Amino acid sequence: MIKVDELSHSFYVGKKNKRQEVPVLKSINLEIHEGEVVSIVGRSGSGKSTLLNLMSGYIKPTSGDLHIKETRVTDFTEAKWASFRSDHLGFIFQSFQLIPSMTAYQNIELPLVMKGIAEKERTVLVEQMLEKVGLADYSDHYPSELSGGQQQRVSVARALIVNPPIILADEPTGSLDQETEEELLSFIKQLNKEENITFVIITHDDEVADIADRTIRLEDGFLVPNEEEAGR
Repeated sequence: MIKVDELSHSFYVGKKNKRQEVPVLKSINLEIHEGEVVSIVGRSGSGKSTLLNLMSGYIKPTSGDLHIKETRVTDFTEAKWASFRSDHLGFIFQSFQLIPSMTAYQNIELPLVMKGIAEKERTVLVEQMLEKVGLADYSDHYPSELSGGQQQRVSVARALIVNPPIILADEPTGSLDQETEEELLSFIKQLNKEENITFVIITHDDEVADIADRTIRLEDGFLVPNEEEAGR
C-alpha cells in the first residue's frame, strides 16, 4: 500500500551563500500493507511528522523513492498530488481543522463539493456518514457548539466521506479526554476491521500505539527496528 525506499529529507537554514543542511530523515526503508494499522512513535524532533508529510505530498524528499498504491508519487507536481490525495488519502488532525463558519454537515460535505459530486448524491452520502459517526442529530451544529470528541468525529467523517483506502492521522487523540479517546480508538479499530482501511497514526500515546498491528519507532531520523525485526 505504501512503500518507502531510502527516503531522506533535510531542511536548510541560513542565507543562500551560508546555507546549512539539517538532516531530519535518513535513508528510511518501510512498507505498510493494505489493511494495516501502523503507529509511528518517537520523541519530538525524531522525524515523525516529516515522514507523514512526505507520505501526503506536502513536502518533497531530498532523496529516495515513495510509492503509494503501486503509483510512484516521488516526483508528482502539486496538482498531481492534490488529485491523488482527493482519491486515495484521508486526514485526521489533532486540532480537528474544521472550518468554524461551516456546520458539521457542511464540513463533512466539503471534500465532495471539491470533487464536483452532484448535490443530490452529496446529501445521501453526508447523511449516511453522519449516522455512521453518531452525529445525525448534530448536523446543523457549528464546531463551537460541539464537544472535542464530536468535533473529532466530524473530522473523521470528513476524512472518510470520499472512501479513501488510506487514512493518515497526526496525534488524533491529542486534544481528547480519556473516555473520548477510547471511543475514537474503538471507532478506528471498527473502521479498520469492517472497511479494511489502512491507518498510519503518529502518536506519543501508548494507548494509541497499542491498537496498531505494528509500531514503527524513529530516533534522530533513523528507523529503529523492533525486536522481532532485529532478530532476523
